[in-house]
Amino acid sequence: MIAAVPDCTDGCNKPFRLTEIRGMGLTRRLNEYGDHPALIFPGRTPITYRDLARRVTALAAEFGPEKKLVAVAAEPTEHAVISYLAALHGKHVVALIPPCNASALDDFVADYSPEIICRRVDARWCCRAEAGESDGALHPELAVLLGTSGSTGESRCVRLSAAAIEANAAAIVSYLDLDHRDRAALILPFHYSYGLSVLNSHLEAGASIYFPKHGASHTGFAQEIREASCTNISGVPYSFEMMDHAGFRRHELPALRFMTVAGGRMQQALAETFRRHLADNSARFFMMYGQTEATARIAYVPPDELEGNLCSIGIAIPGGELWLADEDGRPIEQNGEPGELIYRGPNVMMGYAHGRTDLARAHEVTDLRTGDIAKRDDRGFYSIVGRRKRMSKIAGLRMSHDAIEKALEEAGIAAAVVGDDERILAMVTTPNVDDNEALEVLMAATGLPRPHLEVGRATSLRKLASGKIDYASLQAHLRAPRQQRAMNVLDAFRNAFYPRQVGPSDTFEKLGGDSLLYVQLSLTLERELGSLPEGWETMPLGDLARTAEPRNHSRSIDSQLILRAAAILLVVIHHATLWPIPGGAATLVMLVGFGLARFQRQRLFAGDTIAVLRPLATNLALYAPIVAGFSLARGEVLWPSVFLVGNLGFTAPPHMMPYLYWFVEAYAQTILLWVILFSIPQVRRIAHAMPLVSGIFVLAIAVAAKFLTPLVWYIGGPQIFTLPDMLYLAVLGWCLYFLDTPPKRKAFFPVIAILCLVLAWWGGNWTGSWVKFMLVLGAVFVLLFIPRITLPGWAARLILPVSAASYHIYLFHRVIPDWLLPQLDLGTHQPAGPAAAISIGLASGLVVFWLQKQLVGWLAYRRASRLGWRSHVAGGPLEAAE
Repeated sequence: MIAAVPDCTDGCNKPFRLTEIRGMGLTRRLNEYGDHPALIFPGRTPITYRDLARRVTALAAEFGPEKKLVAVAAEPTEHAVISYLAALHGKHVVALIPPCNASALDDFVADYSPEIICRRVDARWCCRAEAGESDGALHPELAVLLGTSGSTGESRCVRLSAAAIEANAAAIVSYLDLDHRDRAALILPFHYSYGLSVLNSHLEAGASIYFPKHGASHTGFAQEIREASCTNISGVPYSFEMMDHAGFRRHELPALRFMTVAGGRMQQALAETFRRHLADNSARFFMMYGQTEATARIAYVPPDELEGNLCSIGIAIPGGELWLADEDGRPIEQNGEPGELIYRGPNVMMGYAHGRTDLARAHEVTDLRTGDIAKRDDRGFYSIVGRRKRMSKIAGLRMSHDAIEKALEEAGIAAAVVGDDERILAMVTTPNVDDNEALEVLMAATGLPRPHLEVGRATSLRKLASGKIDYASLQAHLRAPRQQRAMNVLDAFRNAFYPRQVGPSDTFEKLGGDSLLYVQLSLTLERELGSLPEGWETMPLGDLARTAEPRNHSRSIDSQLILRAAAILLVVIHHATLWPIPGGAATLVMLVGFGLARFQRQRLFAGDTIAVLRPLATNLALYAPIVAGFSLARGEVLWPSVFLVGNLGFTAPPHMMPYLYWFVEAYAQTILLWVILFSIPQVRRIAHAMPLVSGIFVLAIAVAAKFLTPLVWYIGGPQIFTLPDMLYLAVLGWCLYFLDTPPKRKAFFPVIAILCLVLAWWGGNWTGSWVKFMLVLGAVFVLLFIPRITLPGWAARLILPVSAASYHIYLFHRVIPDWLLPQLDLGTHQPAGPAAAISIGLASGLVVFWLQKQLVGWLAYRRASRLGWRSHVAGGPLEAAE
């Protein structure tokens, strides 16, 4: 055994001189940065560059002067980083092995015979010399071995020279403009070339590296990054999906200077979301392209050029050169012509290695043939359009389909494998093999999570005339579920927005959806896609259709949907019992204002009032038959209700709809008031420039109106149903949406709490008043601080339909009970009467909602068939989504 990585050895405290470090440049300059933090771990004192240099030198001395192969289990700890740097400093060859993977280490030892292995043994980090003589020489320039990302079933490493490591780090420092003030949040494993490049480039710049406690999917990740003052985060596309799902963009990160993404194709909508978010916060977004064979980085899109170029990989990194070659290897000079992407630069690998004897070989690669087919535009920007070989690159892992087939074959499963940059499909022909067994093999072979893998069944595989498997026909199987899913998503939107035309490039916001449509579509899309990504309302439908996730036992639900379901349940129970539980309708009014801000703000700011009125007209169309029915029953036209002013007390109750329908009239009046206000150019300009400040100003006026209106216009008990009495709730909902940072939300919530206390006291200081405003305050807290709530699958299946049908339940929850229960003599019987009223009321609304969906779906289908949409969609959305 050589030694544990020393926290302090006998030589740790002696004077340290720069001349004592004679390794490669990356380690030779460590001491230049003195007491500046180098490695930072949560809850611990930072490791300074001076400390790091001392410990690296001490361990390098333990390794000895003769060049050795050092295998390091690359766990995210100081010990693994120091072991890696010590090997570089001593001019050894360091192989970075995935941590906690005994089989990967065993395979490497068998193939490469390392002299030293650094790993954790019995919870203690140690570096041990392996017994036996070296099996082969090591090339003097060889410095690092990295497994090709996801090269399943193949024992192949990329050989990287010290010069390549340094050149790559220097290029990244240059185009990211890194210096000692930067601090990276390292969420990528550093045995992965992308993660390693983050570590190397920050050490090159004298910057610090923070190792987060939480992963990107954790809701506390953003707050941890804020507290650590991280200036940058690098991740693969899946990292950004997880961050977005966890509400990352809701947090204010003043230190964040830029984010980078590489390791596969990022969905265009998600890329644009982060580009815009970072630009709005004076930060930059780098989209990059690379391969392990080029020490991680090949190209990047300059952030200033990113808008409109989200599908591009950009230009070569500093010191590198890109060009395209045809099938014969000749350069392609004409722009717009596809060809294989070729890269040349000082960071290109020496070559591949399959065993120890390959480690003595010299440089064998000058021009790196990437295997990607690309095009070049007139500005010199490159875009990937396909792959030359049977390869996929998913979540930063590049994998061979042939190697995956071999892994399945070794497990006794005959299968043909195809894939793209989103999914791998194994078409299994072996009978009596369980799908879960095949999936386990796929996950072990690829390192991918379940959402990216699929198992199909076939008794035999179609062959070409040459006798080879017809992989092109299998690609159709890979595309089919996505095409069907895209068509289902489009159909759901066409039903919701009937009779408007809807295409794959449309978004919910672009189509002018409101909060009620949002709730109703959420139910359908959750059923179709498994789990809805945060911000789905801004995603093109083609991209949205590709976000399907496997069904889990739990579901992450937008809290607005849960609030709406709870609110309508309170309304139904309140109307069926004598319990003092008002607050449901008040919450619904608040959600009207919140929905206007969330879904209609851009149209309001633009003065597009017709688009804002369209959802109102659709919702009133369902209310009209109820007004007609009551008019027939009363023997007169209920004109106040026809003109939506019955809640204002202009007439006696016999000549208007029952007061329980006040909400519909108040909802319509609220929308009309917003439309009138935003038809004024000066109001639009101020609201657009200062949405929160102007909203608070209007909120103050609305609160004053609630208190002062009864002094000049008082109509008794029905006063609570009038627009002046409840307008402040809608304005409050509008303001809540624009509290878009934690400091704003924390500052404003106590003000809202005080307002609710005052209103509860002003409202009579009785139980019902306190219940109402405490429920409103609870709803405010949920909207501000709990944007998503995780529920068991069964609970989500119960809540979502009620939320989607909330408007229908409100309209119909008393129609049948008021007629039926007196016939059954149940109206006053406790608890049978109220229980029956609640059950029948909920069921009535759900049935009407279902019938409306069927009718609109049938009409939409007939229109689509007549216009030929469906035949177009069958081949369309996938291409649009790609």
